[in-house]
Amino acid sequence: MGWSINNQTWVTEFILLGLSSDWGTQVFLFVLILAMYLVTTVGNSLIILLIRLDSRLQTPMYFFLSVLSLVDLCYGNSVAPQMLAHLLSAHKCIPFHSCVLQLYTSLALGGSEFFLLGAMAYDRYVAVCHPLHYTVIMHGGLCLGLVAGCLVAGFSNSLMETIITFRLALCHNVINHFACETLAVLRLACVDISFNQVMVALSGFLVIMLPCSLVLFSYARIVAAILHIRSTQGRRKAFGTCASHLTVVCMCFGATIFTYLGPRSASSVEKEKMVALFYAVVAPMLNPLIYSLRNKEVMAALWKLLDKFR
Repeated sequence: MGWSINNQTWVTEFILLGLSSDWGTQVFLFVLILAMYLVTTVGNSLIILLIRLDSRLQTPMYFFLSVLSLVDLCYGNSVAPQMLAHLLSAHKCIPFHSCVLQLYTSLALGGSEFFLLGAMAYDRYVAVCHPLHYTVIMHGGLCLGLVAGCLVAGFSNSLMETIITFRLALCHNVINHFACETLAVLRLACVDISFNQVMVALSGFLVIMLPCSLVLFSYARIVAAILHIRSTQGRRKAFGTCASHLTVVCMCFGATIFTYLGPRSASSVEKEKMVALFYAVVAPMLNPLIYSLRNKEVMAALWKLLDKFR
């Protein structure tokens, strides 16, 4: 586990308490999470494959969607496999370096996803408000630049937060969570964590509120543009291009704002676990379903692919 001097523990591994100590509950959760993990893997992989193979999906919107699916696929694999293994294990341990890597990876991918959702909102704004200049504005270079900027911002923020989290002296190595997560690790510290709390709040503002502000601005302009469309069919078509993205935005931003910016209480730890579980397992599963079931072009590409196999 580790060794200590003056009540400060130098940890070599962490013990994760997980979601439940009841064996029956753990088996039920294993089956449920395994099913969702498989849907996440197949769904996001299929989205990436369809966009790659179908020429009708070679547009900026679907380029961003393919990157979002890749991020969701990687995020799910950073948390779910270890969680599944621990649900069937009596000894729920994770080595120190694996814990650091998991926290860094999940934070980086989660942050990148928020920035990507902001970039996708800008794409929808250009598509609805400047349809005649859409292909000129959203050219390949800009799309690649936006994606690169989202990834750099997400991974840079994660690097900073990971470093300041694991530089702390820890009193013990038992994490009350199913994964290595910033707030859960900070609770192990036996030194003042005021600086870390300020940095987590600042990080939350940058990663959550800045993309959220871009989303709100974009959709305010989109709604204004839609209201100027006279035909009901035109309004439905314009809103239909944004409905899937708006659904995902509400789901992802709502869950994370509740976790990191919501009020603290005695039950905060358990609430954090539930919201983290939703974001780590449920959201990556729902994203491809939302984008495929509500999108005629994606469904048409899917049927076209299935016809080839037939």
